[in-house]
Amino acid sequence: MPDPRFARQALLPGFGAPGQQRLEDARVAVVGAGGLGCAVLPVLAASGVGEVVVVDDDVVEITNLHRQTLYGPGDVGSSKAEVAAARLTALGGRATAVVRRITAADAGDLVVGATLVVDATDDLDARYALDDATEAAGIPLVWGSAIGFTGQVGVSSPDGPRWRDLFPVRPAADSVATCEMVGVLPSLCTTVGGAMATEALKLLTGAGRPLVGRVLVFDAAAATVRAIAYGAADDHPADQDQVKMPDIEEISPSETEQLLQSGADVTLLDVREPWEAEIAALPGAVLIPLGELPDRVGELDPGREVVAYCHGGVRSLRAAGVLQAAGLRVRSMAGGIDGWSRTVDPDVPRY
Repeated sequence: MPDPRFARQALLPGFGAPGQQRLEDARVAVVGAGGLGCAVLPVLAASGVGEVVVVDDDVVEITNLHRQTLYGPGDVGSSKAEVAAARLTALGGRATAVVRRITAADAGDLVVGATLVVDATDDLDARYALDDATEAAGIPLVWGSAIGFTGQVGVSSPDGPRWRDLFPVRPAADSVATCEMVGVLPSLCTTVGGAMATEALKLLTGAGRPLVGRVLVFDAAAATVRAIAYGAADDHPADQDQVKMPDIEEISPSETEQLLQSGADVTLLDVREPWEAEIAALPGAVLIPLGELPDRVGELDPGREVVAYCHGGVRSLRAAGVLQAAGLRVRSMAGGIDGWSRTVDPDVPRY
């Protein structure tokens, strides 16, 4: 007799008993038991996922409680992974705690035996490592982020583009905002985590259309949701830590603003992806994604200086190297458009 707990979801088109059985047979590793993880984990356990592995090396802090709803004041100082696994067990799920910080060295071990991995961390090193590990294992990775009022959700699939296709070069550490720096709306974690759980359930059951080749962008302040398509990059380095930057002169966002306001004859070049430019862009910029730049250098006026920018200042350095080799005068805007938002114009959206 079918388990009555799952009767309502079994009625869904493309779900049914076969989909429920696939959930029961699944082993899902959720990396990160913070704000996003606390929204994802109960859904997976309550929906009947056979085994949920909770991976986190952190402990509960008092500042977590406004958004990390699996925990209460009595859990402060306790292991997030262990407390979360206990809560899932109380919901009738089967959960295992792994108290560990994921690195490139051990991400491959984590995905062994997993049907799917969910990255609910705020750690870019972990995300790149998990993207590589799940690609090697041929399994999907659901990822998400929530910062301030803005969230994103995406899927790295064996049959489609991956996280590295969105961000071929890891942003500089000092260009990435954190909740400690800019805060986070607690309900945004619920929204983004819910969407991540939805993608996981679709991938596991075969129901619906997974978010492959698209990134879902939430702006809670403006009450908007956009799905922006992206494709596989033509090429990306296998080891981002070993990418060598050319000797390029950099210019700060404030210096760039002064240069533009002075009326100087310069080309402002945006080397991000189109979906990023849809979120935020600087007026008058020419958009040529980094991967297309070698074939499109001829579109730039060789008689004008170029100021290249990206999200955090890493891709623009690589772009400047391409342009410098082509004989153009070029500088890279340090900190990228995120630095511009932080130091020049806070009305430019951050992501």
